[in-house]
Amino acid sequence: MIASDARILLRLLLGQPARGSHAERLQTFYAPQAEDYDRFRERLLHGREALIRLLDPPPGARILELGGGTGSNLLHFGSRLGGFARVELVDLCPALLEQASKRTAGLSNVHLIEADAASYRPAEPPDVVYFSYALTMIPDWRGAILNAIEMLPPGGVLGVVDFYVSDADGGPGSVRHSAFSRFFWPRWFGHDGVHPTPEHLRLLRARLPQHQLLERLAPVPYLPRLQVPYYIFVGKRLDAQAS
Repeated sequence: MIASDARILLRLLLGQPARGSHAERLQTFYAPQAEDYDRFRERLLHGREALIRLLDPPPGARILELGGGTGSNLLHFGSRLGGFARVELVDLCPALLEQASKRTAGLSNVHLIEADAASYRPAEPPDVVYFSYALTMIPDWRGAILNAIEMLPPGGVLGVVDFYVSDADGGPGSVRHSAFSRFFWPRWFGHDGVHPTPEHLRLLRARLPQHQLLERLAPVPYLPRLQVPYYIFVGKRLDAQAS
């Protein structure tokens, strides 16, 4: 594990390349660490299992994960995964999708798609769409959120778990993060193409006013005593058109 973590930490220190398309930068950054990706990030990316529990899709549902990476979040559905009508996992990075392909081999209802979360549309509307630590890595995050909402039918559910920082005065939920958190985390993660901001959650709450929101703190590997803010959001689309 130490050698694996060292490889990941080296890639984090090097950061994402500054040149190339978003897809090219992702591939360059993640390809060397794809096989070790989940072992490290299971200690960093908290709240994913809780998000899946809150989504609670019924048997026969159509599920879409945008920015699904290696497909590790699908494991949190457990034995229910095989009972969904269709599960689509969308990501721009071939190296991560390769890991997802290995993980989901033999699951005929799981389909992997190399595409942009801001523009991809499934053939049939999904009952549940979710992002797990993806919005902070998507340059056109606003387009990705609106795309997700617009593809949902009335009653469809959108879930998000991700890092964020509040405004100086607090919110967009009820939590006010310290000045240190608001300064440190966007700069720490920004080196690797991850951009925590209150704007994601502000748009989610405005577009899906019927929602559940949990705001929490989590430990960070190799950064003792520091805790990174993250949120879990689950909202329901009520209208026939995005507001």
